[in-house]
Amino acid sequence: MKFELVFIPYPSISHLRSTVEMAKLLVEQENHLTISVLILPFLSGSAAAASPYVEALSAASNDRLRYEVISSEEDQPTSEPEPTTLDIHIENHIPTVRRAVSMLFDHYSTLPNSPKIAGFVLDMFCTSLIDVANEFHVPSYLFYTSNAGVLALGFHVQQLYDGDNYHVKESDFEDSEAELVVPGLTRPYPVKCLPHALASELWLPIFVNHARRFKEMKGILVNTFAELEPHVLEYLWSGGDTNINTNTIIPQTYSVGPFLHLDHQVDERQVEIIQWLDERPAKSVVFLCFGSMGGFSEEQVREIAMALERSGHSFLWSLRRSSPNIINEHPEEFKNLEEVLPKGFLKRTQERGKVIGWAPQVAILANPAVGGFVTHCGWNSLLESLWFGVPTAAWPLYAEQKFNAFEMVEELGLAVEIKRYWRGDHLGGVAAVDLVTAEEIERAVRCLMEQDSDVRERVKEMSEKCHAALMDGGSSRIALQNFIQDVAKNVALSFS
Repeated sequence: MKFELVFIPYPSISHLRSTVEMAKLLVEQENHLTISVLILPFLSGSAAAASPYVEALSAASNDRLRYEVISSEEDQPTSEPEPTTLDIHIENHIPTVRRAVSMLFDHYSTLPNSPKIAGFVLDMFCTSLIDVANEFHVPSYLFYTSNAGVLALGFHVQQLYDGDNYHVKESDFEDSEAELVVPGLTRPYPVKCLPHALASELWLPIFVNHARRFKEMKGILVNTFAELEPHVLEYLWSGGDTNINTNTIIPQTYSVGPFLHLDHQVDERQVEIIQWLDERPAKSVVFLCFGSMGGFSEEQVREIAMALERSGHSFLWSLRRSSPNIINEHPEEFKNLEEVLPKGFLKRTQERGKVIGWAPQVAILANPAVGGFVTHCGWNSLLESLWFGVPTAAWPLYAEQKFNAFEMVEELGLAVEIKRYWRGDHLGGVAAVDLVTAEEIERAVRCLMEQDSDVRERVKEMSEKCHAALMDGGSSRIALQNFIQDVAKNVALSFS
């Protein structure tokens, strides 16, 4: 029997890319499966950057894997309240999603031997669309684009919150000495390392509601692999704490990653960067890059510059200024680096350093010259670093990145610490962001670039496991096959 899944990723470039890579692998693995990916309108701050990628997807549509770009309706609000953008943006497009799916059902009803709609695969921020799936009497599956650890943390916080046992206050959580015993983690998790959203009076109820709705799903696909997060996955596979009531049961979880957009192509402007790296010795360059929303104040830029100069290591630094309104305006390049950087810095480091704007991150991490990566700890970036065997130094800036840093440094020993506790959240609009000193950065860079360190050796071993997971017989490949079998079984039962 032919069957089809409808994928609805959250409209941001990082979520869309990992979703697309998973969709490609699924149709490659199962000849009876087709997939339609509904691409919702992007928020204003990221729409321009995503446009070339979305256009390329539209041109690549075929009978097995189809991309449908959903345009905004005329009756959509022209502006959305920023504090609840994640939820309201999706909820505003429920009518367009409903109409697109209805047209898909109608189209298949007129075709002989057409595929049966087997369910929705929803992004972690698209839980309100479960209601649309229910209207069409099909199950929902979750694609969790981050790691299993933060998924378990979200479930744990939700359970504490619903039991009136969660007493973290936004006003003091960053100074709290309290710790949480999170199922699946081998050590206590400091409250002051919580992502801002899990302490915010505004955001906490929203994220707790997401966790509740995750439990309505038929299954959960996670962008990780079994060898990376074994303890957390064992907890998730067990169904969580089922001693209280059935509402606490975690659905079947599949560790199916890593899903990475490994396109090495660079445009003419970036050829010079790769050529510069090609002239450097192996593992000699430290690469600093902080994602599309990572930017810094002039004061922080000078501290980073002093650290790089003192470290003595070659460096490639993707530098952007902080944005006053990161939702609507992503960080941009400084107009005059000479005015921002320490006097004479560019001249003194010209033989061993290069300061750039936007960076072709995958192509850079793939280059043998890169020996270390100072990163904001976005999950895609961390998976890319593991894929290429490049050790990282953790500098979290927003979202779940404080948790990612804790897991990579303390739980898994796969990254170097710059500092343990980080104040503020660039995305959450929290202004109190501590200055990271040149001394802290220099110490981390020196540690990161040690050629015979334990961290480097562990990263090398995990990189091999990362590749093996997606090969025939690998843990993620088996999990994908199990997911496909479960979906096919559900379809057969519903049409029997």
